[in-house]
Amino acid sequence: MTPIRCIAVDDEPLALEVISQFAAKVPGLSLLATFQNPMEALQFLQEQPADLIFLDIHMPDLSGIDFLKILNPSPLVIFTTAHAEYATQSYELDAVDYLLKPIQFDRFLKAVNKAIREKARIFPSDAAEAEQGERNYLFIKSDVRYFKVNLKDILFIEGMRDYIAVHTGHQRILTLTSMTRMLEKLPDDDFMRVHKSFIININHISLIQNNRVYIGQREIPISSSYREDLQRLIDKMSQ
Repeated sequence: MTPIRCIAVDDEPLALEVISQFAAKVPGLSLLATFQNPMEALQFLQEQPADLIFLDIHMPDLSGIDFLKILNPSPLVIFTTAHAEYATQSYELDAVDYLLKPIQFDRFLKAVNKAIREKARIFPSDAAEAEQGERNYLFIKSDVRYFKVNLKDILFIEGMRDYIAVHTGHQRILTLTSMTRMLEKLPDDDFMRVHKSFIININHISLIQNNRVYIGQREIPISSSYREDLQRLIDKMSQ
């Protein structure tokens, strides 16, 4: 896979440090540089084009939104900000995603995976990415056995200390892994984390009510740290 070349622009040094640490953990993501000054970032991009920008919206000299409007053509953009009210405007500008500070690693990873798929869509000659996008199943190891599970059959995934339980309509498979690692393997168009102990397949949601999501007869809690992501999904899909 061709690495995704990215930069980060944010007037807060701590925010840049967090993005740098997270980017170093993600294979296939190459962080070229970080900038507190957006004008320096513009100059850098003239000489070294990037595929992706992590871009703070609220900056004193030049807002991230104005920064993006200057770029032509524009790379893929993931907005980062402490101000939730900018979410709608970021999607109007065709941003890949919107990360609310303080950024959590699993949410960062989800946004990067969106960017990877978007790049594969724009440049379909990247065979490795195209193949990854077409895969619709997982092999899940449980003890000495490997279960082939179609993604569409997964209802939800439950964290259980060192193990996770993958629930389908007819079985529960225990596997020794973490929720974060499991989330990396799932397409975020269909799966999202709603609690530290639960990942759900949004295609199987039957009801959302009072900070609970219902999949079949199972009631799953929605934690405050993931409620905003779920609400954005609901708003996007509501008529």
